Amino acid sequence: MKLEADVCIVGGGPGGALLGYLLAKKGITTIVLERHTGIDKEFRGEHLNQDGERVLKKYNLYNKVQDAGLLLMERIEYWQHGHVIKTVTPAAGEEHVGIHVPQKNLLSVLIRESKTYQNYKLLMGTKVTELSFNNNGDVTGLKATKGDQEVTIKSKIVVGADGRFSTVRRLAEIPFSTIKHGYDLLWAKIPSPEGWEPTIKNALIGGKQLALFTQQGGFIQIGWNIEEDSYPVLKKESFAPFIEQVIEAFPELTETVHQHIQSWNDFILLKVQSSQSPVWAKDGVVIMGDAAHTMSPTGAFGINCAILDADALADIIEEALDKNDRSAAQLRKLEDARRADAEKLQMQQLIKERTYQDNFKIPALPTGV
Repeated sequence: MKLEADVCIVGGGPGGALLGYLLAKKGITTIVLERHTGIDKEFRGEHLNQDGERVLKKYNLYNKVQDAGLLLMERIEYWQHGHVIKTVTPAAGEEHVGIHVPQKNLLSVLIRESKTYQNYKLLMGTKVTELSFNNNGDVTGLKATKGDQEVTIKSKIVVGADGRFSTVRRLAEIPFSTIKHGYDLLWAKIPSPEGWEPTIKNALIGGKQLALFTQQGGFIQIGWNIEEDSYPVLKKESFAPFIEQVIEAFPELTETVHQHIQSWNDFILLKVQSSQSPVWAKDGVVIMGDAAHTMSPTGAFGINCAILDADALADIIEEALDKNDRSAAQLRKLEDARRADAEKLQMQQLIKERTYQDNFKIPALPTGV
């Protein structure tokens, strides 16, 4: 299969899918490649903040995602010994402290809206194998496989929106450095008990963070921080004491936890790290989202950063095509616009992780009270 487009986006997650929509809307011929065969894969970073919400509203997409299903978080709570000791509520003028949007709901809207444009094409189940270069070393497209079929795409610009283990970044020989956070994360998903309110609940267990994220559709996503690289040893031990600590922190989850977490196989391990790349672009190719600046799970910044990248990159690509300039200098305008904010958030994540235990310190009473 041989195809041609102005832009080929590798990665059909929220950032890549939104960029595909924005480019198609501008009349730019766009092909999006996604290695998964469907949009309902398990995805942990599904919380929008005000930035992500603002971008979706900017393009009249928010209401459509709302129709597909989302859930506004009413507050963030910190629990100790079965009691709330600290509460964070929406800021003045805000309706929520975060929005849970299942990835399949967000992607279904972005894909549906993109397909209304004839200049848009989506290839699912398609894996990139190599980039194509001209005699000057500029990227001019790529090769991929779709099942047993080879796909060759000629494009003016290739975008790597393919996540923390980006194939495009590797093939383009764009360097990156990783930042260790000292912990890994275990995820589990359970049905929420009756009457469970849309909240994010935090606890401290053995000096480590335990977080409960209410999800649209009647579920709770549980995230346990564990020591980095400790899971192989932990998995050899009984999971029962681990679960009992969770129940002790949140007794109302006793029944649903016992019913739905019955072995280590009910957990999903996430190796936690963030990354930074010294450059985000070369001639004909640019990376964005986690490919350019992997975020840790703290604060759920990752999906929102990818959405902001897509918003900025759509205009940069439009300008590049109008000027017939696909140079690294032109494409690095994304880096100029977004690097400082992304790295600032990465620093905030490290600070939040380092000071998490401070949320559980009870203020001392004034003298004489």
